[in-house]
Amino acid sequence: MSNLIIIGASGHGRVIADIARLYGYEEICFLDDNTEITSLGNYEVIGTTADIENVDGDFFVGIGDPKVRKNMMEKLEQNKKIIPILFHPISLIGEDVTIEKGTVVMAGAVINPGTSIGQGVIINTSSSVDHDCKIGDYVHIAVGAHVCGTVEIGESTCIGAGNFYAELKK
Repeated sequence: MSNLIIIGASGHGRVIADIARLYGYEEICFLDDNTEITSLGNYEVIGTTADIENVDGDFFVGIGDPKVRKNMMEKLEQNKKIIPILFHPISLIGEDVTIEKGTVVMAGAVINPGTSIGQGVIINTSSSVDHDCKIGDYVHIAVGAHVCGTVEIGESTCIGAGNFYAELKK
């Protein structure tokens, strides 16, 4: 598998790197606009986001802020970069779930059948999305949050840690 360049050398990016390693990426590095950061754990920071055009490999945005995540993904798309979907090997993804690029599904997360997940979404550690949900682009389902079946969540929404979210479909 090719190398992965993660944008955002922070705690979230570190978890992304761990999932990417488990997913099969052998070479992982970071880009971060804070030039004082030179490494994150075992991974080197090789430049800033201004270097996107000059770096080869797959790219993943490891930034929690949905507006920044969206802007970075748009920049990657403009530069025709490959943006994978990453999922932890101990996540559970049901039958006929659709997941778009730039989405990460973390350890212990469950996504049940019939659900569609937009691009740039974070399905965080031990969270769950029940059947037939529609999760918009750049949503963050935080650690331990649970979404009931047939829920629609709009773009850039954050469902906070440990929350139970239910909404009747309109």
